[in-house]
Amino acid sequence: MANTPHGGELKDLLARDAPIRSSLLKESETLHDIILTERQLCDLELILSGGFSPLEGFLNEKDYNGVVENLRLADGTLFSIPINLDVSKEEIEKSKIAPGARITLRDFRDHVAIAILTVEDVYKPDKAKEAKLVFRGDPEHPAIKYLNNTIKEYYVGGKLQAINRLNHYDYVGLRNTPAELRSQFNKLGWQRVVAFQTRNPMHRAHRELTVRAARSRQANVLIHPVVGLTKPGDIDHFTRVRVYQALLPRYPNGMALLSLLPLAMRMGGDREAVWHAIIRKNFGATHFIVGRDHAGPGKNSKGEEFYGPYDAQVLVEKYRDELGIEVVPFQMMTYLPDSDEYAPKDEVAAGVQTLDISGTELRKRLKLGTPIPEWFSYPEVVKVLRESHPPRAKQGFTVFLTGYHNSGKDAIARALEVTFNQQGGRPVSLLLGETVRSELSSELGFSREDRHKNVQRIGFVASELTKAGAAVIAAPIAPYADSRKHARDIVEKHGSFFLVHVATPLEHAEATDRTGQYAAARRGEIKGYTGVDDPYEAPTDADITVDLAKTDVRTAVHEIILLLESQGFFGN
Repeated sequence: MANTPHGGELKDLLARDAPIRSSLLKESETLHDIILTERQLCDLELILSGGFSPLEGFLNEKDYNGVVENLRLADGTLFSIPINLDVSKEEIEKSKIAPGARITLRDFRDHVAIAILTVEDVYKPDKAKEAKLVFRGDPEHPAIKYLNNTIKEYYVGGKLQAINRLNHYDYVGLRNTPAELRSQFNKLGWQRVVAFQTRNPMHRAHRELTVRAARSRQANVLIHPVVGLTKPGDIDHFTRVRVYQALLPRYPNGMALLSLLPLAMRMGGDREAVWHAIIRKNFGATHFIVGRDHAGPGKNSKGEEFYGPYDAQVLVEKYRDELGIEVVPFQMMTYLPDSDEYAPKDEVAAGVQTLDISGTELRKRLKLGTPIPEWFSYPEVVKVLRESHPPRAKQGFTVFLTGYHNSGKDAIARALEVTFNQQGGRPVSLLLGETVRSELSSELGFSREDRHKNVQRIGFVASELTKAGAAVIAAPIAPYADSRKHARDIVEKHGSFFLVHVATPLEHAEATDRTGQYAAARRGEIKGYTGVDDPYEAPTDADITVDLAKTDVRTAVHEIILLLESQGFFGN
């Protein structure tokens, strides 16, 4: 344990003598183990380092119930987010997880032993209760989706003993434990430190906000961005860290410091703001900025906010005396063009002209390559963002054609390949169904499960090629809606996906089939043949529908090109 002028007592489980950790490492090889997920690893790292002090392990049932119901551990200590090790029934049986057992926790990436857990209890949580009390119950909340779809059915509580620090290969010099960061503050002589939480790129408004907070409290600035798990769709942390590094020289020399936080966010709004304050106190900050809709996931599909804009500030204020860190509330900043400065929106007089660029508008400008004004962001920040988010004309994409055998999808795909090659500007990859079957999926049959696996593989390859900037043309039969959706979802993590339904009727496809496959299927010589004894689920979400019984390949290709051009893929 460590105790410094910055923050309170720190449960630093990494501060063990080397002989003890060596002994634990030997023991770990004799124990049953659990391979941790990415989120579990994020939680484990912050428990071991003291970032989640006073926690010394994953919550047992009493502590879990206290946090869920009252934002308090069983002993009454304030803690607002449940930190759980979730396991399946199969894992419990395989690893013999029971009270008193000692279990090795391993990194999923390389299976290195990170810690030993001494099990206190194994319990089945009330997920509906957790969803309602911790995250307010909206089933569209990302944390509730994760809880219901990913979190396993049992939780394991118990204390931890550290064996190794997690291995990180990115930005190692910017990753500090609470003890290391406190020591750095002491070395720099920083007595007051205001921490800024972010999971997004920073622009001029953010720089102004943090400087104002520091000025008002006579403090230095800790830029403390999350580089663990954030909201799906957020900009990757590599891009964001390059942005923070580019921005740092814009602060007066010695005012600001950048350090990374390996946190798995829950997007839990007001409860998460309290959690963030506890974490920043552990890292040695004396002040913490809580802004509008702090750690909120935005709106649901009905356009309703999951949290009120200032709920986080209200809840943190409620616990201000217990938190031991002063919260600095801030409104959104807006630009005043007449005076070339930023100001909190609530301080702007009526009638004064203001300018803002929303996140949606920024993404649009990056996508289209249109100018981003210097009043909004610094040129060096924009340069980083443009490198990671090139305009549409330089992005990869996937055109996914689906339809019956002999519907004409292969002919359209080949013609598209020629057209894209003639256009130039990108590498072009063609993934025909028969080619993929012979090269990637030769061991698969034609059961529903095997067909799904085949389309999964196509989706994976298409996503990687799309990420690399290629124009991808995929043309499997892909008869099932869930398989096509999986392909769309995985590709759209890296670029655009266009579904083309080649809706040539079965009768026409069968009547013009020179391969004889339909005839063989009708005679029972081929089993599980799409359109004969296996269904084809016609898409309801196609971007384009073409019927080669009514049109020709050239016209179909032109329709696809027009769609791509309208989306900016063939612009200058």
